[in-house]
Amino acid sequence: MKFGGTSVADAERIKRAAGRIVQAAEDGARVVAVLSARGKTTDDLTAMAHEVSSRPHPREMDMLLSTGERISCALAAMVINDLGREAISLTGSQAGIVTDTSHTKAKILDVRAERISTALDDGKIVLVAGFQGVSTSADVTTLGRGGSDTTAVALAAALHADVCEIYTDVAGVFSADPRIVPGARKLGVVSFEEMLEMAASGAGVLQLRSVEYARNHGIPIHCRSSFEDGPGTFVVGEHTTMERPLVTAVTHSTDEARITLTGLPDRPGIAGRVLTALAEANVNVDMIIQNEPASEDQRADMSVTVPRSDFALAVDALTPLSDDLSVGELATDEGMGKVSLVGAGMRSHPGVAAKALTVLGDAGVNIEMISTSPIKISCVVREEDVERSVKDLHSAFELGPDAIRREDPRGDHRPVIQPDDEAA
Repeated sequence: MKFGGTSVADAERIKRAAGRIVQAAEDGARVVAVLSARGKTTDDLTAMAHEVSSRPHPREMDMLLSTGERISCALAAMVINDLGREAISLTGSQAGIVTDTSHTKAKILDVRAERISTALDDGKIVLVAGFQGVSTSADVTTLGRGGSDTTAVALAAALHADVCEIYTDVAGVFSADPRIVPGARKLGVVSFEEMLEMAASGAGVLQLRSVEYARNHGIPIHCRSSFEDGPGTFVVGEHTTMERPLVTAVTHSTDEARITLTGLPDRPGIAGRVLTALAEANVNVDMIIQNEPASEDQRADMSVTVPRSDFALAVDALTPLSDDLSVGELATDEGMGKVSLVGAGMRSHPGVAAKALTVLGDAGVNIEMISTSPIKISCVVREEDVERSVKDLHSAFELGPDAIRREDPRGDHRPVIQPDDEAA
C-alpha cells in the first residue's frame, strides 16, 4: 500500500491512512506501506535549499529531501502502535533499497528485503520511507519526483505481493485531467503499455518508472482514492484487459522546454554527440526533430524537448558543444506544452492522427512538433494552447462517460455495429 503526499498531509489524514493499513492487516493481509512526504514538505525543503544556495549540491539535496518521507513513516507507525498493532518504520536504506549513484534521479538496482520479510514473519506492519534508497557508494539517494510509486512497486516485486495499491487524492486514472475536463471518465482497467505512454505524456497519477517496473515484474497496480472506499483503476498486462478502445485518454504536460541548435554540420555522428552530451548531464530527452539540408553546403537544424526542470542543465551541457561545432545559434523556448492521445486501438485503426491534427487545426492551435508510437500521438504546442487542445480532443474522440460500448460477443474486441450504425 502506497500513500501519496496529500493522503498524509495532516494528522487526521495520517490517522485515516493508518486506519486503512490496520484494516488490511485485520483482514488477514501481510502489509507493507510506503509513505510519501506530507503535503508540500518536499517543496518546502527544496525552497529551504534555494534560500542558502542558488545551485544546491545534489548529494546534500538527497540528504535533505529524504527526511520528509521518514517523518511520515514515523508518525504513521506511532498511530498504528496506538491502534494495537505492532509497526516498524524503515528508511529506504534500512529497507534494503539499493540504487545507482545518480543523485536526485537515482534508479533502483536491487531490493534486499530480508529485514522486511523478517518483520512480516514476526507479525509486524512495515512502513517504508518512499522516494529514497542507498547508493552502491553508501550515500543516501532519492528517486526523483513521484519516486515513492517506484519504491512501492519495487518492494511489491521483491516480496511477490498480490497487488500494489497506490492511494492518491483522485479516484483513479481518468480519460483526461478532470480539472480541465469535468466530464472525464474514470477508467476501470488500463494496460501497462497504455499507462506507460500516459505517464510519459504528462499523466501525473502514476510515475513512469513505477509503471515500467510493474510491467517488467508482472505486478498489478490498483490506483485508488485515499478518501473513498470504491475501486479505482487497475493497471494490468494487455492480455488481461478486455477493452480495446480506439483512444483511451488525452494527456497533457505544461512542463516542456525546447532547445534548437541551428546550423549543425551535416555529417554522421553529430546528432549522437548532441544526445550524448544531454545523457551525460542526466537530462531526459522527449522529442527529437532534425531537418536535413536541401543541399550539400547547407547545415541542419535539430530541436529537442526536455522537462522544464532540466532546462538549465541541458543548456549548460549543450553550450560548450555548440561552441565546438560552430553552431549558428542555440535557441531556447521554455513556454511549450504537450498534448497526447493514447489508446491501444490505434494499432489497427488508421486516421487517428489525421483527425487529431484536424481538430487542433480547427481550434487554431499551431503544432510545433509531432511524435508518434503505435499507441500514442503527441503534439508540442504553446503552453497557453494546452487546455483548449485537451478539451477539444476529448470531445472530438467522445471519451466522456457515454464512451463505453458493448463488446462483440465473438471476442475480437471490436464494437458491435448496429444496423443504424451500418446505414450511417
